[in-house]
Amino acid sequence: MQKGTREYEDALEAVIDILRSRARQGATPLTYGDLSGELARRGHHVPAHEGPMPYLLEDASVQGSPDGSLPLLSALVVLKDTGWPSTGFFKLARRAPYKRPGDDVLLWTREIEKLAEHYATR
Repeated sequence: MQKGTREYEDALEAVIDILRSRARQGATPLTYGDLSGELARRGHHVPAHEGPMPYLLEDASVQGSPDGSLPLLSALVVLKDTGWPSTGFFKLARRAPYKRPGDDVLLWTREIEKLAEHYATR
């Protein structure tokens, strides 16, 4: 699956749908494996820790908040071993136009809270 293909765009749409649904249900994080499994159930083969997954997560956040004003959907996806997002999430959250402040704990906690609040009525 390559970025820019119909297959990629369909998988991206599915990632966004899954993460928005999760955000509407209280923004409880899910693991990369759980996301991969849900994508597989929808007909998209996306390995949890390789291939297009990091690009799909970044693109889901960028598409959901192109100007940085809305919470980042990729905050909902965590590593099974730690229960925390990968370093890729924190790099994205700190770069322009997002520039989220605070240490990792504060940044992620705020992002999860903002996701729950933003999607509660959507």
